[in-house]
Amino acid sequence: MYVSKYNFIIMSKFKDKVVVISGGNSGIGLETVKRFLQEGAKVAFSGRRQEALDEVSKELTGDFIAILADQSKPSDNQKLIETAVQTYGKIDVLFANAGVAFFAPADQIDEDHFDTQFNINIKGPMFLTKYAIPNLNNGGSIIFNTSIVHQKGFDGAAVYSATKGALRAYNKVLTTELAPRNIRVNSIAPGPIGTPIYGKMGMPEEAIEQMGEAFAANVPLKRFGEPKEIAEAVLFLASDDASYVNGIELSVDGGLSQV
Repeated sequence: MYVSKYNFIIMSKFKDKVVVISGGNSGIGLETVKRFLQEGAKVAFSGRRQEALDEVSKELTGDFIAILADQSKPSDNQKLIETAVQTYGKIDVLFANAGVAFFAPADQIDEDHFDTQFNINIKGPMFLTKYAIPNLNNGGSIIFNTSIVHQKGFDGAAVYSATKGALRAYNKVLTTELAPRNIRVNSIAPGPIGTPIYGKMGMPEEAIEQMGEAFAANVPLKRFGEPKEIAEAVLFLASDDASYVNGIELSVDGGLSQV
């Protein structure tokens, strides 16, 4: 808690809490980094490109460390956790956010399409969590970034959906395994969100625009979500306000998965 120059008392829900976020240099991850810092947390976040980490670090305010790490590599996940703990001490919140999405019809997928997504979207979070568990404070929180794709069955999303469905299943197992330590494990399932991930799909820009328009048209609210709207949901799940929320997958999708 601190007092502003206007003498309003401002609460910092995560003051001095240690938060680790993978893929924190853009999109949902970056907005979540910003919000935790605003709430007084000490944040360690990763990204795969040093230049991107350097650039976003210029715009951040608070106690943070940016770490070069590729979530698809177990050794990098170990480095992220060890660096965070060496810098700040034990971890209170882990947000496994980094992920990729590539679309292709089921009869056109290849091994690279499969391996890249499974390595980043499920192998990565599982090893990140493995290294985090001994370094998590009792009563801490783990949050995974899944997606509503595995709930709906979108064309071309077979492998991507499978990775997110696997991550949701992993969430359920961890919920029971970590319950004796009062560590809550939840997932956030975004719908169509305006993030850089769409520009990394390897599809022509026109095709991406058409896909985006189709997604938005099917959302009851008739728009894409914003990364900050996902960040707010992540902070809720990590906070004491959600102290009895455990094992869920929270859809933040404008109602797309509900109708």
